Amino acid sequence: MNIFRKTLGLAVTLTAVLTSGCASIVGDSKYPVAVSTTPSGASYTIKNHAGQVVHSGTTPNTVVLKSGRGYFKGETYTVTFHKDGYADTTTTLNSSLSGWYWGNILFGGLIGMLIVDPLTGAMYKLPDDTNSNLGSPVAAQGAGPDLTLMSIDELPESARAKLVRIN
Repeated sequence: MNIFRKTLGLAVTLTAVLTSGCASIVGDSKYPVAVSTTPSGASYTIKNHAGQVVHSGTTPNTVVLKSGRGYFKGETYTVTFHKDGYADTTTTLNSSLSGWYWGNILFGGLIGMLIVDPLTGAMYKLPDDTNSNLGSPVAAQGAGPDLTLMSIDELPESARAKLVRIN
């Protein structure tokens, strides 16, 4: 009976050590990312590193994205915003190394550091949000009074009388 308990305890301990990494335990491999624009109501498309569309919608919104794209590879996303009357804008979401990954030195060991966290993508994290300012409406950028250039000789006498010398 005592041997059975020791064997069971050893099996449970080995299973826990071999199937866990610190970032996998504490962190995650998928992160919610808030997507917003100024002004709101813009459509957006999110493409992964391979150029595949992984999500699309209208701002503001929150999407859940994977932080890894393979063994020891973090994911990079391109977010393109479009709103009628505004110029399209593009931003990039880059994954970065999670601080919990270094917890493997204490808790997950080499198995967690070299196998579990890199395979699950838990060694990476994504930013909490992405925001884009679409700027001024395109139609308003070219609006304003017309400008006509001419020499002083081309001005009528009535207009010449209203001129003010500035130098």
